[in-house]
Amino acid sequence: MKYCCPVKKQIIMIKQKFKSFIKTRLSAFLNMLVGINLMSVPTFAGKDLRTSFIHDSFKRTFNIHFPSSYDKSVQLPLVIALHGRGANGASMVILTHKGFNKLADQDGFIIVYPDGIELNWNDGRMDEEANDRAHRDNINDVGFISALIDSMIQDYNVNPKRVYVTGISNGAIMSYRLACELSDKITAIAPVDGNIPNMLFPECSPSRPVSVLAINNTNDPLVPFEGGYIYGIRKINLGKVLSVNESIGFWVTRNRCSAIPAVTEEPDTDPGDGTRVTRKQYINGIEGTEVILYAVEGGGHTWPGGVQYLPARVIGKTCRDFDANEVIWSFFKKHSR
Repeated sequence: MKYCCPVKKQIIMIKQKFKSFIKTRLSAFLNMLVGINLMSVPTFAGKDLRTSFIHDSFKRTFNIHFPSSYDKSVQLPLVIALHGRGANGASMVILTHKGFNKLADQDGFIIVYPDGIELNWNDGRMDEEANDRAHRDNINDVGFISALIDSMIQDYNVNPKRVYVTGISNGAIMSYRLACELSDKITAIAPVDGNIPNMLFPECSPSRPVSVLAINNTNDPLVPFEGGYIYGIRKINLGKVLSVNESIGFWVTRNRCSAIPAVTEEPDTDPGDGTRVTRKQYINGIEGTEVILYAVEGGGHTWPGGVQYLPARVIGKTCRDFDANEVIWSFFKKHSR
């Protein structure tokens, strides 16, 4: 009997510890469930998400805009918008006046703005004078975009038959490279102010046809309309590209489109911008593909309808006769696998 009280106290202590243990574990379990729930639905409709994953030992970052109609149970198209050299995904949103975001909310698609390594894409050129890391270290940007597409399909139920890529300058050239090497995943591309690199051209062998809409400005001071060496604003040699006609011709032939285009002069809706637009459309490609060129007479290294991000004396004029965002999305939504 003399051991009664100590034993009783010990039992009470054990019960208290057990309750504390259960309470702690239950709290942790509930927190885990909340965490899982947040992971499965990491955004709200019509919102933007900044996220990342590791690819080839690099932390690859990107911004996602979800439309106001976003519902994970419904497969939506995906548009990937690639920035130019010296920029990032956030600046692509600014350049385009958030045009793709507004169209995404209106028509229901997801838009992603990835970031290149140190503000550049490994687009298939060699720019030894600039010594950009993406080219110097042969960064696997094709692998990154491929992984990004897979991630968007898995995490957000993107429609794998409706994946599109657009971009400006370095991002436009990268769009061409992706069409060459990821044609099994990409339905259509829309490069703006970019041509196929000379080094990439002999190796470009897409496994499937890819529809192409190209927008090129005839007075582009950086990426020459007639082909040749790209020179940056500081006159640094950034590698060599084909001409616009050669770049378009490659895809016309590859997609087996009609050799003779339908040519139209687009309305001069803003006579004061100093530009005129000619549209060339090559139709009847295999699997419903087509190739379209918007040639902007008098335009510079700019995004039509976008921000004049530097003075016209440096980069040339911005066409105001059409909105590139609207034209590109109108083109994309016609095409599916």
